[in-house]
Formats: sequence, structure tokens, C-alpha cells
Amino acid sequence: MDTLDTSPARTAELVLAAQRGDRLALGRLLELITPYVRRLCGPIALDDGADAAQEALITVFRKLPQLQDPSALFGWVRAIAVREAIRHVRRNARSEPAELAEVPAPGDPQLAADIRDVLARLSPEHRAVLVLRDVEGLDERQTAELLGVAAGTVKSRLSRARLGFRKAWQA
Repeated sequence: MDTLDTSPARTAELVLAAQRGDRLALGRLLELITPYVRRLCGPIALDDGADAAQEALITVFRKLPQLQDPSALFGWVRAIAVREAIRHVRRNARSEPAELAEVPAPGDPQLAADIRDVLARLSPEHRAVLVLRDVEGLDERQTAELLGVAAGTVKSRLSRARLGFRKAWQA
């Protein structure tokens, strides 16, 4: 299988072709965005991350004809993936954070599992803010727009999320 050209121009071409019904382009687009959607949904939806990613991809392809600017694909997909991950968690799991318990110290061979465990103790809203700000590198305004909340809400959620993460990690 040849490597997928991920240049912005080629991505825009794929979007336009997929919008016209080109199934090969649609398949290539799926190859291109699936890892990105999984990377966003996983830390927010945790155990339901795969299901949330699948729902997000379905929404992306159902609404693809509505995408006006093909060069905005990744921002548009990010908005859908984050909203779907939060919606999935709210629909299928508790929205109250779990009680903080002892977490193994950094350096433990199960570090990735430890991080996931600590993330699970945060609310979906706090996980979303952490992912968008600290993993995706979005600024406060972008994060607020994406989540549909005020910038001050992002600031306070991020502060509480970081504090909760630190407390859980050091417990």
C-alpha cells in the first residue's frame, strides 16, 4: 500500500472528491483522519473511546457534504470528535468524577495505564479541556469555541482539571 499524501492541498482534493461521491477518495480520507479522531476521543471517552471515535467518524462522513472549506477539515473533525466523545461519555457513563484513590508512582512500568486511570477520575469536561489545551495545544479562545463555553469557563475547568490530575497522581 502506498503512503498517504497528507499535504493540505492533497487533503483538500480528497475532501472535494469525496464530496462528489468518489469512494476511493472517501476511503483515503478515512485512512487520514481515523488516527486523529482516535487520538482525540481516547483520552476523553476512555474505555468508550473506540465507540466515540466510531460515532464521530460516522458523523464526519454523514456531514461531509456540509463542509464548506476543505482546508478546514482537521479543525472541523476535531470539533465533531470532541463533542461526540463528551456526548458518548455523558450518555453511557457517569459524569461525576470517581473518588481519588492511590495511584502508582511515576516510573512504574504501567505508567500509561496509570495516566489513563488518573484521567478516568476526572469529569469528561475536564478531560476534554486537558486534551484540547495540553495535548492538542489549542489556545483558550479556540478551546472555548470548540466546547461552546466562555473563555473564563475554559480557564477555570483547566485549572481544576490540572489540580485534580496532580492530586490524583500524587495520591
